[in-house]
Amino acid sequence: MDMSQYLEVFIDESKEHLQTINEQLLELEKAPEDMSIVNEIFRSAHTLKGMSATMGFEDLANLTHQMENVLDGIRNHKITVTSEILDVVFQAVDHLEAMITSIAEGGDGKRDVEEIVEQLKRIERGESPTELVTEQPSPSSTSLSQTYGEFEYNVLQQSKEQGFFAYEIRVKLRADCLLKAARVFMVFEALNEAGEVIKSNPPVEMLEEEQFDQEFIVTVVSKKSAEELRERIMKVSEIEEVDVVPFDVEERKKASVAEAAKAEAKQQEAATVQTEEKKQQQKQKKGSEPNAATKHSASANKTIRVNIERLDILMNLFEELVIDRGRLEQISRELNHPELHETVERMSRISSDLQNIILNMRMVPVETVFNRFPRMVRQLARELGKKVNLEIIGAETELDRTVIDEIGDPLVHLLRNAIDHGIETPDVRRASGKPEEGTVKLKAYHSGNHVFIEIEDDGAGINRDKVLQKAIDKGVVSKQNAENLTDKQIYELIFAPGFSTADKISDISGRGVGLDVVKSTIESLGGTVTVDSEEGKGSLFSIQLPLTLSIISVLLVEIQQEKYAIPLSSIIETAIIKKEDIFHAHNQQVIDFRGKVVPLVFLKEIFEIPTVAEEEEFVSIVIVRKGEKMAGLVVDSFIGQQEVVLKSLGNYLTSVFAISGATILGDGQVALIIDCNALIK
Repeated sequence: MDMSQYLEVFIDESKEHLQTINEQLLELEKAPEDMSIVNEIFRSAHTLKGMSATMGFEDLANLTHQMENVLDGIRNHKITVTSEILDVVFQAVDHLEAMITSIAEGGDGKRDVEEIVEQLKRIERGESPTELVTEQPSPSSTSLSQTYGEFEYNVLQQSKEQGFFAYEIRVKLRADCLLKAARVFMVFEALNEAGEVIKSNPPVEMLEEEQFDQEFIVTVVSKKSAEELRERIMKVSEIEEVDVVPFDVEERKKASVAEAAKAEAKQQEAATVQTEEKKQQQKQKKGSEPNAATKHSASANKTIRVNIERLDILMNLFEELVIDRGRLEQISRELNHPELHETVERMSRISSDLQNIILNMRMVPVETVFNRFPRMVRQLARELGKKVNLEIIGAETELDRTVIDEIGDPLVHLLRNAIDHGIETPDVRRASGKPEEGTVKLKAYHSGNHVFIEIEDDGAGINRDKVLQKAIDKGVVSKQNAENLTDKQIYELIFAPGFSTADKISDISGRGVGLDVVKSTIESLGGTVTVDSEEGKGSLFSIQLPLTLSIISVLLVEIQQEKYAIPLSSIIETAIIKKEDIFHAHNQQVIDFRGKVVPLVFLKEIFEIPTVAEEEEFVSIVIVRKGEKMAGLVVDSFIGQQEVVLKSLGNYLTSVFAISGATILGDGQVALIIDCNALIK
């Protein structure tokens, strides 16, 4: 029976069971007497064992079977739950996760689990596991080396003939580096400025997806010296060490030919052994238990797993449909044909419903990201000798799948910051009159067309003076400008790119290491991140993200003979006022809007639109808001509300001020979409 067709379902369902086991183990630590939690873990472990045996992944099945024995001992009150025992079970889950990841990447899921199995057996026999809990070496911490193909040798040889030097550069990231892919990108950028990267190990795709430990190797050709290249890389923050080794292309080629001959002989020997193993596995499979997997398949029939790429294609097609819908509505109005008008209205209603369904299909609860944090918080708190309670609020809040995939790392970074440097140790908290256990709140909620994610801690807060001094020392802000900054503006300095190169993490109440990358990741998703803090009371990081990235509701406005779109999510209201109601304050034109002084932004001047019509006595204003700040955008007239497809301006127009994209209207015209946040700033 060909099991490969079930592999994708097996991987997805295994990940779900491991997530359940992780969550329930954390619950069990809080309530060790609750047997219903143990039963829940046992059920997931049993199903995982059955599925693994059926698929022929023996190491996975053996380890799960041994874990199941320990859980059975707890169920029958033969084993008492302790933190030490749970540490071993958590380690077993880490091994299981590594095996599933290996299978998902096309591997065979094999792993040396003898030591952890032995530990579980000793727990089952009632022996103390304390002296057994040892850190397992990471599967990717083996020594890396580069291998080259004929094409790469030719490139290196030609480079040498043209006066270039070839180097193998081993880069090791710091152990606390979280956004590894971002640091790799910065290293590649630095090297490409000085020469050309020929090859990397792991490959670029794996580096981008952070499928490596702390080290990677790149082969570079450059006219610069080894020391110059080393200095360039060391300028990137969160790099621990760099080793630049020049090598001779001819010598390396000779050595690789000899190695290839040896490897071929070994491969032939291994193939003979593997054929025998497969025959044995086929015999064992016939006697293994298929019931668990069969049962699970039956319960999974109510849902279908769809590849995200297919949904992207569906979304793109629907976006084209929305553009054509707008065109049809325009033609219908111009022709004024009753039956056509009725049909178009009906089509608009149906396509609106279809749009909601397609958007909802892409929506995923943030729970899928939040689920991995309790385990991380537990581990980090134990390592640091701190007591931390993680409160998760609003995990059911939904976000577009493309956004969900990107926000995990920034959130990990902010959470680690809160625990490592925000929350104080129990004795310091006692001395400050705080409870020994610190609290970190992770909260998600909808507001308008946005999702907000907040990370709040009741720790030491940010030391305003230290941040300001460090910013002046680093040249992020001048001494003269520093005097006029508000507290909130000073806290925002920790996101500045030059700020993350502190020699010691603990220099600035600890915050600030790598937060520049967090900010750039969030902003690349069309979001913003802000920070507020009170010394001694704690800090609050707030992330604002768009609900979806493609179809938005806008107000179309006209300025002279050009049309622009303003996102409805930013608008408070529209107004028409007399010119005489505009007055001057602080060298700026402002209006009195419901008792508040609101500055005016004349879009005609911002976008340098040529004046054709004469100015009117009345002025049309759109009041927009970002947080507490407001502004009045002055336009010539309002056209009306419409749903439009947000299209990017492309790579050549990334720096256009106050324009976030464009859309095609019903009459075929292009309307630019205004970025209200940039105008308010």
